[in-house]
Amino acid sequence: MILAIRPEPGGRATQAVGRALGLAIESCPLFAIHRVTWSIPAGPFDGLLLGSGNALNFGAPHVDKLVGMPVYAVGKATAAVAREHGFDVAHIGQGGLQALLDGLAGERLRLLRIAGRENVPVSPPEGVAIETAIAYESRPLPLPSAVGRRLGEGALVLLHSAAAARHFAAECERLAVQRGAIRLAALGPRIAEAAGAGWADVRSATEANEPALLVLARDMCHEPPSP
Repeated sequence: MILAIRPEPGGRATQAVGRALGLAIESCPLFAIHRVTWSIPAGPFDGLLLGSGNALNFGAPHVDKLVGMPVYAVGKATAAVAREHGFDVAHIGQGGLQALLDGLAGERLRLLRIAGRENVPVSPPEGVAIETAIAYESRPLPLPSAVGRRLGEGALVLLHSAAAARHFAAECERLAVQRGAIRLAALGPRIAEAAGAGWADVRSATEANEPALLVLARDMCHEPPSP
């Protein structure tokens, strides 16, 4: 059993990428995305900084007012969402939002970051300024007891955020699911650390993107757990 616990529509996107790699991934969202009231900070801005497509999918009613601004997207999936909303993509990062910003060193930009309430802290290079607007939030959902029982029989769980790692660990404790039966594939070391100890195996993707995470999951499916 390979389980994705990210909120929709992310879970479906993970399943689609997994199918291309020959992985049958089940989705059980442990978070739901909700809009929050927000406003566009005073500009001008040279572009939008996006770490997730949720910024646009849940950023109504203000997102349409920003079309025409170039997008600096964390990865290909976020860039695709930006194009669906009518934005031009100026830059697509690899390896996470911080790596994207590091690649902008030497430029002079003022970027509007549309983000969720819990977001990854970043340090922009000199010459790049960031103003952040919180447009959505993730609210935790309980792990169904039936899924918990299946996890106890052995599973590989995909972790896309530190919040997801902490919540999943707490839900396993609530349902008395044995951690030793579960392997974790995390998008990065910070996320893996947030899950805590006691799991059968915990590994981090070589790059902070979905394809790298699912390649890791595929490899883990063909290898025994770490001792």
